[in-house]
Amino acid sequence: MFERFHGLRVIDGRFHTACGHFISMATRTQDCLRGNCLFSRRHIHPYGCKSPNCIRMMALPVKNPIRISPAKCADCIARENDPALAGRY
Repeated sequence: MFERFHGLRVIDGRFHTACGHFISMATRTQDCLRGNCLFSRRHIHPYGCKSPNCIRMMALPVKNPIRISPAKCADCIARENDPALAGRY
């Protein structure tokens, strides 16, 4: 039937070292393998667990830079070239 979602979202993308921005390219999920996480297959309590010791919130996505670019991202270049965009980001 349906498989339960397992814990950790990983975002693969390009990291621009000149401006520090990360541009996502793909997203995947990965089991965090923690026994106290509701979203892990290692969680030992039944579905719908009410234990206060269990983590109920998913962690923030992990950014995995699979490409490194020394140049600025397209948004930063557009902001530099168009003064109307200067205050938008």
